[in-house]
Amino acid sequence: MARMFGTDGVRGVAGTELTIELAMKLGQAGAYVLTKEQSHQPTIIIGCDTRISGGMLANALMAGICSVGANAIFVGVAPTPAIAYLTRKHKVDAGVVISASHNPMEFNGIKFFNGDGYKLSDQLEDEIEALIRNDMEDVVFPIGPGIGRVEYRFDIVDEYIAFEKKTVPVDLSALKIVVDCAEGASSYTSVKTLKDLGANLIAIHTNPDGTNINSNCGSTHMDELCARVVSEKADIGIAFDGDADRMLAVDENGKLVDGDQIMAICGNFLKENGKLAKDTIVVTVMTNLGFSLMGEKQGIHVEKTKVGDRYVLENMLENGYNLGGEQSGHVIFLDDNTTGDGLLSALHLLQVMVETKKKLSELAQIMEVLPQALVNAKVPNHKKESYMEYSEIAEAIGELEKKFAGEGRVLIRPSGTEPLVRVMIEGKNQEVIQQEAKQLADLITKVML
Repeated sequence: MARMFGTDGVRGVAGTELTIELAMKLGQAGAYVLTKEQSHQPTIIIGCDTRISGGMLANALMAGICSVGANAIFVGVAPTPAIAYLTRKHKVDAGVVISASHNPMEFNGIKFFNGDGYKLSDQLEDEIEALIRNDMEDVVFPIGPGIGRVEYRFDIVDEYIAFEKKTVPVDLSALKIVVDCAEGASSYTSVKTLKDLGANLIAIHTNPDGTNINSNCGSTHMDELCARVVSEKADIGIAFDGDADRMLAVDENGKLVDGDQIMAICGNFLKENGKLAKDTIVVTVMTNLGFSLMGEKQGIHVEKTKVGDRYVLENMLENGYNLGGEQSGHVIFLDDNTTGDGLLSALHLLQVMVETKKKLSELAQIMEVLPQALVNAKVPNHKKESYMEYSEIAEAIGELEKKFAGEGRVLIRPSGTEPLVRVMIEGKNQEVIQQEAKQLADLITKVML
């Protein structure tokens, strides 16, 4: 039986895969597991992104939470990193975000934070899942005054804005910025924060209607932002995903600056100021080879983990590092927040621009981005982990690995959150690697469907 939790909580199409029944059970089991050691009546903070299914799932989740005797505080639409921060600030027992991040609007997800604002360990997730599969066996459900209450606090998202401004108090009055909020959770928080810090701001995709989140906008669809930065003669473009835990940038020439480059820029700035812990940045195996070359040149140790910001975070916590992330724009500034925080990443990047008085295109030159092709193969979700069991696919991967040995690399992996197998090839010629990646992805889809 497939594991319920992926790399970023429980995901699925809202209403069929992620049902209200499952949301309620996740509320029950999650609240029970995360708060069972408490002697007081526990409290959990809940927020969601702008998907139409958010309210439906939030109410089911909160019903489950209250049914086991825990209280729920619903803050409404909020970025994922805001829930992590508010969980810590208000010293509640756990936090929950209802979001499917960068995925299309029909998907949704439920992810938990513990009382310290960190994503759950595999062990705790397995404990929650086991309780659900055992139909909450041996759990005593309270009655009367023992049932939990729901409190609605739509005002406390402003506390997250205050935190961001205090953490990176940069004067943005000299910068013209275009920000793409992906019709998502950052539509209010990022716009207010950047304006409060003095930016000359042009905000796009800030009118979520429940169905347009991530639709041809945000960090997964950068073309419009690239063009808009050039036409507005802006200094920088900033794009968030639906739940605003990731951020990508665009320089003044309309060229993409990805998560690897953002970490290189900010990491070197921190190092120069004596603030990069152990002169180390933690990345994943998907990170561009150019990042490692940058690290060698700049005297920065590059630590690599498997794909997923949770694994980056685990490595950072275990070894005392304070900067890490992914090419996709999940960047963790651990001295400031406990999870990827798109707005925080943007502010740190803007701070480097302001303090060095350099254009983003110049800053981005610290790292050469080697040609890389990433193509997704659509496969049935329950089969995605077993792609190497198909001899035709295994042989094709072997041939590609031989072809690019010494001149690049081939990395194939199942997505942690979507019904996809990701094919990534790095090499010298963009056209060649793009063609090879597409051919392999098409083969995987054909064989596995």
